[in-house]
Amino acid sequence: MLKRGCVVLLTALALAGCDDDSPTAPSDPNVVMFTAQLSAANEVPPITGTEANARGDVRITFNLTRDSANNVSGATVNFTVNLTSFPNGASWILAHIHEGGSGVAGPVRINTKLTPATAITLTNGSISNQQFTSDPVTDVTLINNIISNPAGFYFNVHTSVNQGGAVRGQLVRQ
Repeated sequence: MLKRGCVVLLTALALAGCDDDSPTAPSDPNVVMFTAQLSAANEVPPITGTEANARGDVRITFNLTRDSANNVSGATVNFTVNLTSFPNGASWILAHIHEGGSGVAGPVRINTKLTPATAITLTNGSISNQQFTSDPVTDVTLINNIISNPAGFYFNVHTSVNQGGAVRGQLVRQ
Protein backbone atom coordinates (compact mmCIF):
# COMPACT_ATOMS: atom_id res chain seq x y z
CA MET A 1 0.00 0.00 0.00
CA LEU A 2 2.83 2.38 0.84
CA LYS A 3 4.43 1.66 -2.52
CA ARG A 4 1.19 2.49 -4.37
CA GLY A 5 0.85 5.73 -2.34
CA CYS A 6 4.36 6.80 -3.34
CA VAL A 7 3.65 6.12 -7.00
CA VAL A 8 0.41 8.14 -6.82
CA LEU A 9 2.19 10.99 -5.03
CA LEU A 10 5.06 11.06 -7.54
CA THR A 11 2.62 11.00 -10.46
CA ALA A 12 0.63 13.88 -8.96
CA LEU A 13 3.79 15.90 -8.42
CA ALA A 14 4.96 15.27 -11.98
CA LEU A 15 1.62 16.37 -13.40
CA ALA A 16 1.51 19.45 -11.18
CA GLY A 17 4.93 20.43 -12.50
CA CYS A 18 3.54 20.33 -16.03
CA ASP A 19 0.62 22.64 -15.22
CA ASP A 20 0.60 25.99 -17.04
CA ASP A 21 -1.96 28.64 -16.24
CA SER A 22 -1.69 30.00 -19.76
CA PRO A 23 -1.11 27.17 -22.22
CA THR A 24 -1.13 29.50 -25.25
CA ALA A 25 1.43 31.93 -23.80
CA PRO A 26 4.90 31.56 -25.27
CA SER A 27 7.47 30.34 -22.76
CA ASP A 28 10.19 32.43 -24.43
CA PRO A 29 10.45 35.90 -22.81
CA ASN A 30 11.64 37.24 -26.16
CA VAL A 31 8.33 36.40 -27.84
CA VAL A 32 5.28 38.58 -27.17
CA MET A 33 1.98 37.81 -28.90
CA PHE A 34 -1.07 39.95 -29.62
CA THR A 35 -4.35 39.39 -31.43
CA ALA A 36 -7.02 41.71 -32.78
CA GLN A 37 -10.54 41.03 -34.01
CA LEU A 38 -11.03 43.14 -37.14
CA SER A 39 -14.34 44.72 -38.10
CA ALA A 40 -15.52 47.40 -40.52
CA ALA A 41 -17.67 48.76 -37.68
CA ASN A 42 -14.47 49.57 -35.71
CA GLU A 43 -13.14 51.95 -38.34
CA VAL A 44 -13.35 55.72 -37.74
CA PRO A 45 -15.90 56.46 -39.08
CA PRO A 46 -17.50 52.99 -39.42
CA ILE A 47 -17.47 51.61 -42.96
CA THR A 48 -20.64 51.62 -45.03
CA GLY A 49 -21.25 50.32 -48.52
CA THR A 50 -19.91 47.11 -50.07
CA GLU A 51 -17.31 46.45 -47.33
CA ALA A 52 -19.58 47.18 -44.34
CA ASN A 53 -19.74 43.50 -43.31
CA ALA A 54 -16.02 42.82 -43.73
CA ARG A 55 -14.18 41.29 -40.79
CA GLY A 56 -11.15 39.26 -39.87
CA ASP A 57 -8.46 38.69 -37.30
CA VAL A 58 -4.73 39.06 -36.93
CA ARG A 59 -2.10 37.34 -34.80
CA ILE A 60 0.96 39.53 -34.21
CA THR A 61 4.20 38.15 -32.81
CA PHE A 62 6.99 40.40 -31.56
CA ASN A 63 10.37 38.66 -31.67
CA LEU A 64 12.44 40.77 -29.29
CA THR A 65 16.18 41.31 -29.28
CA ARG A 66 17.96 42.33 -26.09
CA ASP A 67 21.23 44.03 -25.20
CA SER A 68 23.81 42.66 -22.75
CA ALA A 69 21.85 44.16 -19.82
CA ASN A 70 18.73 42.25 -21.00
CA ASN A 71 16.93 45.44 -22.07
CA VAL A 72 14.80 45.30 -25.21
CA SER A 73 16.88 46.69 -28.07
CA GLY A 74 14.63 45.94 -31.05
CA ALA A 75 12.17 43.54 -32.61
CA THR A 76 10.89 42.01 -35.77
CA VAL A 77 7.15 41.67 -36.04
CA ASN A 78 5.31 38.80 -37.74
CA PHE A 79 1.70 39.17 -38.81
CA THR A 80 -0.76 36.40 -39.72
CA VAL A 81 -3.96 37.86 -41.16
CA ASN A 82 -7.34 36.29 -41.97
CA LEU A 83 -10.00 38.32 -43.79
CA THR A 84 -13.56 37.44 -44.79
CA SER A 85 -16.83 38.94 -46.04
CA PHE A 86 -15.19 41.38 -48.44
CA PRO A 87 -16.67 41.71 -51.93
CA ASN A 88 -15.21 39.22 -54.41
CA GLY A 89 -12.16 40.76 -56.05
CA ALA A 90 -11.53 43.39 -53.35
CA SER A 91 -8.00 44.77 -53.49
CA TRP A 92 -6.12 44.79 -50.15
CA ILE A 93 -3.49 47.53 -50.45
CA LEU A 94 -2.06 48.24 -46.96
CA ALA A 95 -1.97 46.84 -43.42
CA HIS A 96 -0.19 48.03 -40.29
CA ILE A 97 -0.24 48.83 -36.58
CA HIS A 98 -1.39 52.35 -35.72
CA GLU A 99 -1.17 54.18 -32.43
CA GLY A 100 -4.60 55.14 -31.09
CA GLY A 101 -7.27 53.95 -28.73
CA SER A 102 -10.69 52.67 -29.76
CA GLY A 103 -12.51 55.26 -31.83
CA VAL A 104 -9.36 57.28 -32.47
CA ALA A 105 -7.55 57.44 -35.82
CA GLY A 106 -3.80 57.50 -35.28
CA PRO A 107 -0.48 57.39 -37.11
CA VAL A 108 1.11 54.25 -38.56
CA ARG A 109 3.75 52.79 -36.23
CA ILE A 110 4.67 49.36 -37.69
CA ASN A 111 4.15 48.43 -41.32
CA THR A 112 3.60 44.97 -42.82
CA LYS A 113 5.38 46.11 -46.02
CA LEU A 114 2.23 45.52 -48.11
CA THR A 115 1.87 48.39 -50.60
CA PRO A 116 -0.53 49.32 -53.40
CA ALA A 117 2.16 48.01 -55.78
CA THR A 118 2.06 44.60 -54.03
CA ALA A 119 -1.71 44.59 -53.39
CA ILE A 120 -3.45 41.29 -52.71
CA THR A 121 -6.68 40.47 -54.53
CA LEU A 122 -9.31 38.80 -52.35
CA THR A 123 -10.62 36.67 -55.21
CA ASN A 124 -13.50 35.16 -53.24
CA GLY A 125 -13.68 38.00 -50.70
CA SER A 126 -11.45 36.29 -48.17
CA ILE A 127 -7.92 35.16 -47.41
CA SER A 128 -6.47 32.88 -44.74
CA ASN A 129 -3.11 32.87 -43.01
CA GLN A 130 -1.56 35.68 -45.05
CA GLN A 131 1.83 36.29 -43.47
CA PHE A 132 4.04 39.36 -43.34
CA THR A 133 7.23 40.30 -41.50
CA SER A 134 8.10 43.89 -40.64
CA ASP A 135 11.41 45.57 -41.16
CA PRO A 136 13.43 45.55 -37.92
CA VAL A 137 11.84 47.87 -35.35
CA THR A 138 14.50 49.80 -33.42
CA ASP A 139 12.26 52.30 -31.59
CA VAL A 140 12.54 50.74 -28.12
CA THR A 141 10.06 53.20 -26.61
CA LEU A 142 7.45 52.20 -29.20
CA ILE A 143 8.05 48.47 -28.60
CA ASN A 144 7.74 48.89 -24.82
CA ASN A 145 4.63 51.08 -25.21
CA ILE A 146 2.86 48.46 -27.33
CA ILE A 147 3.81 45.68 -24.88
CA SER A 148 2.65 47.65 -21.83
CA ASN A 149 -0.48 49.23 -23.40
CA PRO A 150 -1.67 47.17 -26.37
CA ALA A 151 -5.18 48.69 -26.20
CA GLY A 152 -3.57 52.00 -27.18
CA PHE A 153 -2.73 50.50 -30.58
CA TYR A 154 -4.75 48.96 -33.39
CA PHE A 155 -4.19 46.94 -36.53
CA ASN A 156 -6.04 47.80 -39.69
CA VAL A 157 -6.37 46.76 -43.30
CA HIS A 158 -6.82 49.23 -46.16
CA THR A 159 -8.46 48.43 -49.49
CA SER A 160 -8.72 50.28 -52.78
CA VAL A 161 -12.38 51.09 -51.90
CA ASN A 162 -11.60 52.20 -48.31
CA GLN A 163 -8.10 53.62 -48.56
CA GLY A 164 -8.28 55.11 -45.05
CA GLY A 165 -9.04 51.67 -43.60
CA ALA A 166 -11.61 48.94 -44.18
CA VAL A 167 -11.38 46.84 -40.98
CA ARG A 168 -9.63 47.43 -37.68
CA GLY A 169 -9.23 46.03 -34.18
CA GLN A 170 -7.45 47.02 -30.97
CA LEU A 171 -4.49 44.86 -29.94
CA VAL A 172 -4.90 42.39 -27.07
CA ARG A 173 -1.87 40.80 -25.46
CA GLN A 174 -1.99 37.01 -25.29
